[in-house]
Amino acid sequence: MSKLKKARKLFWEAIKGTDKNVTTGSINRALFILSIPMILEMVMESLFSVIDILFVSRIGVEAVASVGLTESVITLVYAISIGMSIGATAVVARRIGENKPEEASIASMQAIFIGIVISIIVGILGMIYASDILRLMGGSEVVVREGAIYTRIVMGSNIVIMLLFLLNGIFRGAGDAALAMRSLWLANGINIILDPILIFGLGPFPELGLKGAAIATAIGRGVGVVYQFGLLIRGRSIVVLARRHLTFQWEIIQRLIKVSANGAFQFMISSASWIALMRIIALFGDEAVAGYVIAIRLIIFTILPSWGLSNATATLVGQNLGAGFPDRAEKSVWRAGLINTIFMVSVSVVYITFAPHIIAFFDNTPQVIESGVITLRIICLGYLFYAYGMVLSQAFNGAGDTRTPMIINFVCFWLLEIPLGYFLAVPLGWELAGVCWAIAISETALAIISAILFKKGKWKEVLI
Repeated sequence: MSKLKKARKLFWEAIKGTDKNVTTGSINRALFILSIPMILEMVMESLFSVIDILFVSRIGVEAVASVGLTESVITLVYAISIGMSIGATAVVARRIGENKPEEASIASMQAIFIGIVISIIVGILGMIYASDILRLMGGSEVVVREGAIYTRIVMGSNIVIMLLFLLNGIFRGAGDAALAMRSLWLANGINIILDPILIFGLGPFPELGLKGAAIATAIGRGVGVVYQFGLLIRGRSIVVLARRHLTFQWEIIQRLIKVSANGAFQFMISSASWIALMRIIALFGDEAVAGYVIAIRLIIFTILPSWGLSNATATLVGQNLGAGFPDRAEKSVWRAGLINTIFMVSVSVVYITFAPHIIAFFDNTPQVIESGVITLRIICLGYLFYAYGMVLSQAFNGAGDTRTPMIINFVCFWLLEIPLGYFLAVPLGWELAGVCWAIAISETALAIISAILFKKGKWKEVLI
């Protein structure tokens, strides 16, 4: 069989999810089997992110600014969701590696209980204080007036965001990366279809503008969550949810909270830093915010596929530690880092070269283009370091050592990025460029510190 045919065969095995053994055999094969569906999952998330902002940008600069300011806050919800997902992935992967699928199912149900409670609290607060959130973020009165309904709907329906991330974390921990991929493709596919219909009022539907974008997101992700529960209840995954699991297991809940809390704080720290940076950027006007938001969406377009590879690494680490193969887990991490670096450096060359044309495709306002180009070019200079930083952070998480990356994030983002961003942007007068340089510098520091601590190997000794 030729190499091309072997590659094609392996690709379809990854898509179908037929081979779930990642603790033996070739590491390259295991990375490929896990990462292909995870990368495609993240590609769809990236595609939705870019298409969504493309439609919203047709409404106006204020609409883009409203989405950007709201998403800076909703990233706190994402942080909690990702934290819960990290905890679920680590615990489920470890139990699957130990060949204990029933214990993995019990842990999954406890994670779902926690996620539902948190999302209800966040939803109530978000709906009540939607306008105050935008005002606090520095939005103009026009942005507050036009964007409050968007913020209210997105925050109020955060339960579908929470569960979509959490349930996909369970699938990934179990090695069912293909099921996670299908769930997100379904959710975002519906979202992309509904976006123009509800925003612009196509066919019999009314024109809802920014409100339509929020409703499309809620519906699309809600359908995705229903699909996920269907897979888990019908036994399509290694993890199966049954009536016998509908009991609170406080010991497991405490263990999950311990792992997930550090994971949530880890991403909450980075998310809060993005909020602080957005607050600084808002000082320079709606055009600066809009250009920054468009560029960040484009950066997400490339970073999310890299997150797919990083998530695959987390599963490999968790399952191999559970199976008693720590050296194989470590080798998998360095291999994934190299692959990620090659990809992200290639992308950075394209973005740096064609930045003006890319930004102009979304918005041809001169000030917006200028802001977007500055953001895209400066942040892309750090892609070489981001590549390893992402993989190493997820490797710690996959081992259940969520405390180490949390501390690293605190140092790099709160003690370095935010103060440096403000100093460069305001006192030094670099404005948006100053914030972007702070991002590039802090992410580089994060990668270097992560590599040093990872080589010490203490993550191999974590018990969960």
